[in-house]
Amino acid sequence: MSRKRGSRWLPDQHGAWAMLAVPFAAGTFLGSPRRAHLPLLAAWLLGYMATYHAQQWLRLRRVSRNPRAPRRHIRPALTFAAGFAALGIPLAVAYPWLLLACAAAAPFVLANTYYAWRNKERALLNGLLAVVPACGMLLVTYRLGEGSWGAWAPALACLLYFAGTVPYVKTMIRERNSRAYYRGSVAYHAAALAAATLLNPWLALPFTAYLVRAAVLPGRGVKVPVVGALEVMGSLALLATVLAVSL
Repeated sequence: MSRKRGSRWLPDQHGAWAMLAVPFAAGTFLGSPRRAHLPLLAAWLLGYMATYHAQQWLRLRRVSRNPRAPRRHIRPALTFAAGFAALGIPLAVAYPWLLLACAAAAPFVLANTYYAWRNKERALLNGLLAVVPACGMLLVTYRLGEGSWGAWAPALACLLYFAGTVPYVKTMIRERNSRAYYRGSVAYHAAALAAATLLNPWLALPFTAYLVRAAVLPGRGVKVPVVGALEVMGSLALLATVLAVSL
């Protein structure tokens, strides 16, 4: 695959990669890492990329006047879907409960697909809906290693953080001039700090930092790459804290 084609095949939703990786890694290492986690990780990423291209195909069929625009998503969607099936079917045979996890995630994926079809992918609710199955993956990877669903506290911690990134990033980019978004983001982060502290007092450390950045950085002209880098650091801080305190 050429570099140019590779860049077209990889989704450009950069914030999604941390949301896909951190809960997966947290659940894996809070439990007992197994060889099955590797094909599960590959299937997880392939499934995300297949879904992304399928949604873009639907969206562009509806809104684009250029017939080539939706077509360029067909090959990557089919390729990634085939890879997902090749890895996912054996996993489902070995661990049938994974089908229940897929069923639980399906309504959220369908809702995201609907928003894509309506060309409203940037809607606040759409972003929040995408966070739920991503954070739920922590429960799946923990279950794969430990045989139980006993990782609800770290999953909730991830949900609190990644849900907060949705309004916060909007205050930094698309809604940077909206006082309503700013007030809503700060209020959410204050509530998230209180809730995270109830889960574990050590979580107050990263969540205080998240509240400060939500209150201080909007309106200061921070460049988009810096916003992205700060969110990567925030994601890693969450992962390190969750693993260190073993919620």
